Amino acid sequence: MRCQLLHLFLAHRCCLVVESGMNGGPEVNHGAREESCMPNMLLPPEERHLSPEQVEVLDRRRHLGHTFLVIAGQFSVIATVLLLWVGQDLTYSPGWAHPMAYYFFFALIMIATFGLAGLILRKGTPRID
Repeated sequence: MRCQLLHLFLAHRCCLVVESGMNGGPEVNHGAREESCMPNMLLPPEERHLSPEQVEVLDRRRHLGHTFLVIAGQFSVIATVLLLWVGQDLTYSPGWAHPMAYYFFFALIMIATFGLAGLILRKGTPRID
């Protein structure tokens, strides 16, 4: 048996297999197990074999999703402040003149829109350009 597996160790983020050769010295086989080794097992399986360009697109999409979540958070602060006046506006304003209620409902729609878009873009669905 020429090739007996002596050691399997991780070096420089790829697996190296050290085998004993006929001349007595260890031989390092770089390509023996590169397919099964993964440098970062914390990544989801679908993101482990991305090219650098695909990683850049993924980062841009996630950054845009994070921006949308921040915008939704800012609108939620505005909606909280508007909530202080909505009850009074609906009680005392005559007819259809309820500007604070309209602003409040607009802020709720913006929170839902930007929040859902941000969650979808951060999660992993492909970005539509």
